[in-house]
Amino acid sequence: MSGFLFVVPPLVGHINPTVGVAAELTARGHRVAWASADPGLVRRLAGDEAVVFPCAGPVLTGEDGVRPAELRGPEALKFLWERFLVPLAEAMAPGVRAAIGEFGPDVVVADQQAFAGGLVAERLRVPWATSSTTSAEFTFAEALAGMPKVADWLDTLLHELRGRIGDPSGTADPRFSPHLVLAFSTPELVGSGAGAGAGAGATGEVGAGSGDRIRWVGPSMAPRPAAADFPWTWLDPSRATVLVTLGTANTDVGARFLAECRDALRSRADRVQAVIVDPANVLGAQADLDDLNDMDDQDDKDVLIRSSVPQLPLLERVDAVVCHAGHNTVCEALWHGVPLVVAPIRDDQPVVAGQVVDAGAGIRVRFGRVTAPKLGAAIDAVLHEPGYRTAAERIRTAFRAAGGARAAATHLEELAGATPSKEAP
Repeated sequence: MSGFLFVVPPLVGHINPTVGVAAELTARGHRVAWASADPGLVRRLAGDEAVVFPCAGPVLTGEDGVRPAELRGPEALKFLWERFLVPLAEAMAPGVRAAIGEFGPDVVVADQQAFAGGLVAERLRVPWATSSTTSAEFTFAEALAGMPKVADWLDTLLHELRGRIGDPSGTADPRFSPHLVLAFSTPELVGSGAGAGAGAGATGEVGAGSGDRIRWVGPSMAPRPAAADFPWTWLDPSRATVLVTLGTANTDVGARFLAECRDALRSRADRVQAVIVDPANVLGAQADLDDLNDMDDQDDKDVLIRSSVPQLPLLERVDAVVCHAGHNTVCEALWHGVPLVVAPIRDDQPVVAGQVVDAGAGIRVRFGRVTAPKLGAAIDAVLHEPGYRTAAERIRTAFRAAGGARAAATHLEELAGATPSKEAP
């Protein structure tokens, strides 16, 4: 029996893929625990019985806690690193160190954006693996070769962070473990050459890339806590169903886009019905669930607007997805062979959207400028032009063959078994 400590940021999309891996390890008799700045979120996703060691998180209030919606490109990257990723790593480091001391893991599994996991594990001489919940990091690492100023800036930032919370003599990029990188995707989506140069440090500090350590395990799909009742009888099997979602972190910028989606889909009500996820209620108050279950009283039989949906079961019944190109949403749609219309907003989303388009599994539109007619045309295309569904089904086959949580658990067991006993300095 080995012990595995998952170090995760307080982000749903970064926790969800690891939940299935943790469950598989537990089923095989291993000890599993978590270190997080939001223990409640981990337990909501992984179950009330999850062992979670609390970590501090950055105090982000007022202007420091809200990224301006207009930030793009290098300025958005600068904000992400300086206002969130680096403060999160510094805040989490004492809690991660305490968790390692108390739990005694054989392997630390550090999310790619929870830098404290890799840096503290390196300092304490504990083997660690990277949980890469978005494949965009591989593409970004390679792109740095063409952006020397950005590369130098990131290299300095990581070097200074290592000096504060890690081993000053260490060399590993905390985004890419020198032992094992679990990538929750496959080359069929990401591209055959992705990851070849990842892990060489922002300016090549480590030398060899991490391509030989990357294990493409595909999406980790695990049962999730039951969502609020969904009116399944509302779905009309005689029409195509389109799911529209912007994930959990984009409610601040989605009003215009969701309204355009609603208008585009209502104009196709003779052949299409839509489920729109609107957690911030930007589209206005909707009918109560009781009204939705009474089909005679429900006025809008064409567009269903809900604050949340049981996404995985719903994806089994939809014909297309319109989304922000969040990595989790894209992979979950393609796991079900569903083609996409992607409208990236920020962070890794433009890269993931590019992967979808390059793989032939969807169409990209401009989030800030697309109109209902253009959205409608894109939706029509992915619904009715067979090439998009064929590509989505090809990726579905690759995803399911990759092994998911079971494959990831096996790779972690191999890492735990291959490492000698260690002593913290």
